[in-house]
Amino acid sequence: MGAHPYWYFVPYEDDFGAALQKLREREFKAGRYNPVMPFPTFPVDISAPVPGARHASIEEVMEQCDESGTRSILDIAQVAPAPFDGSGMPFMTAFPLAPPDVERLFGTPNPTREQVATNKRMWDRIERGSAVYTVIFEKGEPHEIFFGGYSFD
Repeated sequence: MGAHPYWYFVPYEDDFGAALQKLREREFKAGRYNPVMPFPTFPVDISAPVPGARHASIEEVMEQCDESGTRSILDIAQVAPAPFDGSGMPFMTAFPLAPPDVERLFGTPNPTREQVATNKRMWDRIERGSAVYTVIFEKGEPHEIFFGGYSFD
């Protein structure tokens, strides 16, 4: 089976790790993860009805899913402080897009939500079981954080 993309926009905060953990907790409580929702729909409509969590914890979900993963941000346990450089295993980690990549991909160091949401080339930079993140700007100010990744399967 092929890897499945997932993506989210969350309110901006300086601590990317904290933003990731809040997002994981939100999606876990909503039940927007495999196996509760085998193929969650993206972008997430947070106003849509949700099934709710069917597991005691994110750790329990991860054990049950094994190598197939959750097809969601639950697969990502941490953020890296630096872009992926090709060394080591990228699994379960969100990497920032490098500033030169942001400029090349979006034509600006301060991409808007629309620029990120419609960019297809960005997905070529993401390994299975990992994600990227970047800051989204509105009126020149940090406004959101984008997290996007690929499932393991």
